[in-house]
Amino acid sequence: MANMGSDPESRFVVVVNDEGQHALWSEHSTVPKGWTVQFGPEGKPACLEYVKQNWVDMRPRSLVEAGSSH
Repeated sequence: MANMGSDPESRFVVVVNDEGQHALWSEHSTVPKGWTVQFGPEGKPACLEYVKQNWVDMRPRSLVEAGSSH
């Protein structure tokens, strides 16, 4: 079985959870509870570029907010 992401025709969505964490998800898979689609469906390169441009702080949102309250 080929790796799902290795097919140049594969399309993905970018999903984001409440902590602001991003992930690529196959457009044909059910989005897990707690995640919402923010971008796509598009090819893998476009999704990776979206993540690169929009997920600039890798820390979970709760950690960022905890640090800003001091």
